[in-house]
Amino acid sequence: MNFVTKKSLSRRTMLRGMISLPLLDAMLPALSAQAAPTMRFGAVYFPNGAIMQQFTPKTFGADFEFTPILKPFEPYKNNLVVVTNLTRSHPGSQVGDHAVSAAGFLTGVWPKRTEAEDVYANTTIDQIVAQRIGQQTPLPSLELATEDFSGYVGGCSPGFSCSYMNTISWSSPKTPLPMETNPRAVFERIFGEPGTSSDRRARLANRRSILDSLAEDARDMERQLGTRDRARLGDYLENAREIERRIQQAEARPVSETATPEAPLGTPENFTDHVALMFDLAAAAFEADATRVFTFMMSRELSQRTYPQIGVTEQHHSVSHHLNNAQKMAQMVKVNTYYAEMYARFLSKLRATPDGDGSLLDHSLLAYGAGMSDSNGHVSDPLPMVLTGGGVGKGSRHMQVPVRTPIGNLWRDVAERFGANVEQFGDSTGITNVFA
Repeated sequence: MNFVTKKSLSRRTMLRGMISLPLLDAMLPALSAQAAPTMRFGAVYFPNGAIMQQFTPKTFGADFEFTPILKPFEPYKNNLVVVTNLTRSHPGSQVGDHAVSAAGFLTGVWPKRTEAEDVYANTTIDQIVAQRIGQQTPLPSLELATEDFSGYVGGCSPGFSCSYMNTISWSSPKTPLPMETNPRAVFERIFGEPGTSSDRRARLANRRSILDSLAEDARDMERQLGTRDRARLGDYLENAREIERRIQQAEARPVSETATPEAPLGTPENFTDHVALMFDLAAAAFEADATRVFTFMMSRELSQRTYPQIGVTEQHHSVSHHLNNAQKMAQMVKVNTYYAEMYARFLSKLRATPDGDGSLLDHSLLAYGAGMSDSNGHVSDPLPMVLTGGGVGKGSRHMQVPVRTPIGNLWRDVAERFGANVEQFGDSTGITNVFA
């Protein structure tokens, strides 16, 4: 039983300010009603388009049949919307293809055509939302990826700077945000002790786990907590420790011959493990209230990655240009489904994590999609888009918006969902009403 006292513990100053914590009963003011849950936002991007006939449901409205690629999302259909007929800016044009797919996804614009440093796009929807809900958290937003091509300069797509392909998040039209690929660096941003790669290497050699000292403070604090709070705190610290254990395992592996001496610490060589770690860190950041906004570029446009773990040994970009060959299309469906499965595991993690009167998934609005439609022809529409979490409303729906509706219309809806009054977003022509 949790007894009401005249004391309440601060979520932001617990454990000597070293770490944010999940919402505990003891953090609520005595005898007051629990505050409304905090809604969070996340956008997850997969590259190189999709086989749309295996992605798009055949019927519209409620209780549609999940297609092969979307099948991993079926367990989360209580709060799920598939949106069909969205397009990126300049529909039909193949100029810039991969670059404009990534750069236009969350900006809703056609980026400036340049291979120099004078890039120009738009402030992305995640940053608009972060301006509304990210100012009371240690990290206004978190930008994640698995492939680091930030060292590439010039044009990575004909006529378009590499900057357009290295991120999906922009803090202003002129400022693309770097995306962090190193789980160790993300962990330390969430749980403390930031620094350079050499700083972290020195600390790893001379100190115990970051969480050892936190656990000592937690034991002192537990005397003030009720039974349920003690269980929540124990589960939370154990989960954080497990994430660090997996990072340490990656750090302990011998450096491969292709890695450089300056390779960042803590990045698993196995892609599935890398993605899982990044998703777990995003979930931990949500639970800790370290941030309420994240973006994750699961892989980069033009990615040459292969997936022998699912039987696809040809490069992703090569398979995406299937030329309507049935075998290659089947391989591309495998890749699209594999990405959906990895994202679905993240949804499972959020649903299993308590948050106030519900779960983290109940208190999130998440977008999963791509800036390219049919991968073979670099088609601009209809873009693949799935919205999940309690923020989308109850039930599963397949919403058909008018043909070639600008994706900026959807981001206007999202902005309004978070209390931001945005009359124009990129090339928007209105709103979609997908949350109505």
